[in-house]
Amino acid sequence: MQLTTRIMPQQKRIALVAHDPCKPDLLNWAIDNQSALEQHTIYATGTTGNLLQAHTRLSVLALMSGSIGGDQQLGYLIASGQIDVLIFFWDPLSAVPHHSDVKALMRLATAWNIPIASNACSANFLIHSSLFEQALEITVPDSDAFLSSRVSHVTQHGVHTQNLL
Repeated sequence: MQLTTRIMPQQKRIALVAHDPCKPDLLNWAIDNQSALEQHTIYATGTTGNLLQAHTRLSVLALMSGSIGGDQQLGYLIASGQIDVLIFFWDPLSAVPHHSDVKALMRLATAWNIPIASNACSANFLIHSSLFEQALEITVPDSDAFLSSRVSHVTQHGVHTQNLL
């Protein structure tokens, strides 16, 4: 796949997500790091977002709950370059009914080269890094080149464009 670059802005767009057993941990972490988070734009899946709004001073753009579409909304935001950081407190010891959605979200975050934290320790390392407070050039998939190559490949292999009309 061809790559290109984009600038991750100084003011980050941060997604906060937590499985139910981990919501108290994420909420406590957000309260402890409220002053750092206030400088950035916060997105969260439904329940997590509502908890953050109720218990912090953070302005949160709440999506749907993860299990009913919030994970997909977040995936779209990641793939369209609208999320810079994913902080996802997930429970490795419990099965969740929407595990495939969670796996897809982690795959997208990795493919689009955004930092991921999965617990309070890794989230602290991430937001307290000197890189966190600066604009940063990152390498991402070149989606336009990818689409163009796919269309070209199909056309070269016998699809007649007049049949597509």
